[in-house]
Amino acid sequence: MIPKGALSGVTVLDLSRLLPGPYCSMILADHGARVIAIEDRKQYAADGLFLPNVCRNKEHMTLDLKSVTGKEIFFKMVETADVILEGFRPGVVDRLGVGYEAVRQVKSDIIYCSVTGYGQTGAFRDRVGHDINYLGYAGVLNMIGEADRPPSIPGVQIADMAGGGMNAAIGILLALVSRGKTGQGQVVDISMTDSMVGLLPVAMYWKSLMGQTPARGDNMLSHRYACYNTYETADGRHMAVGAVEGKFWKAICERLELARYASAQYDDAKRKEIIKAFRETFRKKTMAQWETELADLDLCVSGIRTADEAADFPLFREREMFIEAPGASGKDETTIGVPVKLSRTPGSVQNASVQFGQDTEKILTELGYKAEEIACFAENGIT
Repeated sequence: MIPKGALSGVTVLDLSRLLPGPYCSMILADHGARVIAIEDRKQYAADGLFLPNVCRNKEHMTLDLKSVTGKEIFFKMVETADVILEGFRPGVVDRLGVGYEAVRQVKSDIIYCSVTGYGQTGAFRDRVGHDINYLGYAGVLNMIGEADRPPSIPGVQIADMAGGGMNAAIGILLALVSRGKTGQGQVVDISMTDSMVGLLPVAMYWKSLMGQTPARGDNMLSHRYACYNTYETADGRHMAVGAVEGKFWKAICERLELARYASAQYDDAKRKEIIKAFRETFRKKTMAQWETELADLDLCVSGIRTADEAADFPLFREREMFIEAPGASGKDETTIGVPVKLSRTPGSVQNASVQFGQDTEKILTELGYKAEEIACFAENGIT
């Protein structure tokens, strides 16, 4: 029998789309919340943007919130909901008639979470943006990449997922804890740009020490020193060295027969010389050879894998971070596991993906609508 997740009994209505909001509600669904994702079929038909794997563990229905009947259906669902999640531009939900003030008239203790690029207040509230823009405004993007070259765009959506999705999940959980104590709901206002500013503690500490913020590709934790750097191997792959602490630095120097540099870890006069020596050393063997030779030593050194290789890496299979689960087609799919491990109420993956609108009929039936009414909704474009 599958244990109930920590959020079992919590119902979330997710009006968001694309990545930030759906990633948040995926986290909640992984841990037992009943998440009903609601999207407009017309919008889907217009742009086709739908990520079935971040809708895992959820129910998905289509609903036109611009229609009177669509709103009636929505508010019927609100009566038994705990959380509303939305990702429209500020003011859109109010114009649709489904904003916080309207919802709390139906469910006074509702938790209403809005995920936007720049937040519900401030001069930028109505501006458009994507992950790259939020990183750029916050000063994060300027620190990513090589020195003397343009900033590099990360291969994963940091602002969308870590900034929007994860912080929204944290905000919702905090609001649920607060409601448990006070009986009152509240608004959770998540700005992805705010969230990126929240990633700057180390940069700010560096500035307090050095008098300036970290430069791109030229700071303690980004290529300035040999102890925290990447190195090409004989087969064109790369190794990552993260020997920040002195004991790790000394150990890697001794292992690579570069003990002469053990006392010069942060010596600015020798840093380029040391990096060159490390580069020449790592080019002598393949990534696999280095991993084999260094595996049993107490060193902060690792091969840099592709995403495909990570999916087959024994560590992640052992930790159930890549698992097989039924997909939307009914066949098993490889999906990412649940990263937050709880001993008594573990999260789980019941389905790896969903089809757009697959649960519409079932949900409407639960709400008490007859088959004829449901067919009429579909025929009139309401669902």
